[in-house]
Amino acid sequence: PDARLRPGPQTAPDGPLLRAGLVGCGGRGMGAALDFLKAGPNLELAAMADLFEDRLERSLQHLNENAGIEIPAERRFTGFDAYRRLIDSGVDIVLLATPPHFRPEHFQAAVAAGKHVFMEKPLAVDPVGVRQVVQAAEKADTLGLNVVTGTQFRHQHSFIETYNRVADGAIGEILSARCYSLRAQLWYEEPSPEWSEMEAMVRDWVNWQWLSGDHIVEQHIHGLDVIRWFTGSRPSKAVAAGGRMRRVTGDQYDFFSTDFELDNGVHIHSMCRQIDGCANNISRWVLGSQGYTNCEDTIFTPAGEIVWKYPSEDDTSPYVQEHIDLVTAIRSGPRVNEAAETAWSTLMAVMARMSAYSGKEVGWEEASSSNLRLGPAEYALGPVDIQKTVPVPGTG
Repeated sequence: PDARLRPGPQTAPDGPLLRAGLVGCGGRGMGAALDFLKAGPNLELAAMADLFEDRLERSLQHLNENAGIEIPAERRFTGFDAYRRLIDSGVDIVLLATPPHFRPEHFQAAVAAGKHVFMEKPLAVDPVGVRQVVQAAEKADTLGLNVVTGTQFRHQHSFIETYNRVADGAIGEILSARCYSLRAQLWYEEPSPEWSEMEAMVRDWVNWQWLSGDHIVEQHIHGLDVIRWFTGSRPSKAVAAGGRMRRVTGDQYDFFSTDFELDNGVHIHSMCRQIDGCANNISRWVLGSQGYTNCEDTIFTPAGEIVWKYPSEDDTSPYVQEHIDLVTAIRSGPRVNEAAETAWSTLMAVMARMSAYSGKEVGWEEASSSNLRLGPAEYALGPVDIQKTVPVPGTG
């Protein structure tokens, strides 16, 4: 694990005006824009981009009603190339919140243009995208850029203080870990007759492998990232099972169960599910030779007695804290770049999905060097030239 971490300030310092541009105007994009504006003084949302004009306009209306934001028509961009025109519009920071498939290309373009970046997790949906993000992260370092990702637990003060104690030996030697993301179905979008296949897929992106990476990548990365952070290691291999029972649209699974093995032989059990009417559990646990922790705010003895608890509730939303830490790094340092770290957590989720889809054990080196790329070669509002079947393990 890293050296002792310091929680970020509760508001960013003042400084020259920082102008942000939002790429991806769905619910998370709107949330990211509002969280950015709450981070400190002299911050402005100056431009917006989305594939669809109606979604951009609906998002802008929401932002206007909740934060008085007005974006002139010349800084509202639509289409597959909207992100490039936004990057060139004079913004200082780019907020990336499109479906994850597009993240590597958008991040690479923002870095090449010398922009600071906030980008939502996950950072890719496949190994090719992960490597693209890591390469762009290295370039961001050479340019002195700051990059913060949407793994908000790494910015939440209670998680940081708990991590510091585990790193100092509070639970002894780490023996195992487990994490859960068992929740109800998210959302889906039934296609309209006037939509092309591409439009229908992108509007329903959370249910398609190539756009979201499946929910083990799109959602469960939060838990896997925390476990990877607390254990300070990466899995050497994964064996996963999964399947589809009730999902209405798309080509993804409803549930996954994965056994990860770290380089030192420690095992991590991971479960995630999105089905209505089932037991829910969103939690992360790390067990050691002298106790265990929920990673969030409490450390227990082996018998389950509390030996330490974070003294208070966090005063700042971790979703806002991410942006506070980004703006603070830009204005006063030290510089931050989380892209590569979150890319490797993304790969951890991807290798589990690869194992579940194939029914085979998948090693870290195999996953990290794989040429697997999801999605079509070209983007246009028409037919989508990809395979659209639910994976069947053991048949490949």
